[in-house]
Amino acid sequence: MMTNPGNRLTQGQFSFLPPLTDKQISAQIKYALNNGWAIGIEYTDDPHPRDTYWEMYGNPMFDLKDPAGILMEINNCRKTFPNHYIRVTAFNSTRGFESPTMSYIVNRPEKEPGFGLIRRETAGRNIQYSIHSYATDKPEGERY
Repeated sequence: MMTNPGNRLTQGQFSFLPPLTDKQISAQIKYALNNGWAIGIEYTDDPHPRDTYWEMYGNPMFDLKDPAGILMEINNCRKTFPNHYIRVTAFNSTRGFESPTMSYIVNRPEKEPGFGLIRRETAGRNIQYSIHSYATDKPEGERY
């Protein structure tokens, strides 16, 4: 059985681990670069599980070969959006199109509001469930 102490958002790799250090992030970036994958940095203040497209921080980095340059961009994104979720995504283009190969969160808000499960009864005694992000109770820009 997996547990999630603190009810943290669990999207991508390493979600159930403690936050990654910059040294660990650099090691993951180096692994991606050694495989020839492009790196993208994304951020959001509404991390709903179905929102797969977050805002891009700059352009995807296709040409960089040094993890330090990408880590510098991650830290710039952290300074610009300190109360947002920030993730790093590596894209593999060996098949002729970009497909996400690895993705992990590198920054979280200090207080994560979480999600609520909404139950709704519909026709024929059917029950439908949906997920509501508590972050969206406030307008964009005021969530954290």
